[in-house]
Amino acid sequence: MNKQLKEIPAFANEVQERVFWETHDSTDYLDWTKAQSVVLPNLKPTTKTISLRLPQHLLDSIKAAANARDVPYQSLIKVWLQEKLHDR
Repeated sequence: MNKQLKEIPAFANEVQERVFWETHDSTDYLDWTKAQSVVLPNLKPTTKTISLRLPQHLLDSIKAAANARDVPYQSLIKVWLQEKLHDR
């Protein structure tokens, strides 16, 4: 059974397009069974530098834990934060 697809309208700007796709089902406009996976190997996750004030004893403990695992302490903090969010 082939579903008749609707034509995607022309958009004047990205805001119009965003509003359109937020309120319409893409399966009415696209045949997702024909979609192909794409690998973008050169993309890096966007990171944002923040300032975080920690008590010295806490930072020392984090650095000791990171040293025991042979990883940078900032990387360990990111892993722990990600794990905590995942557990929620």
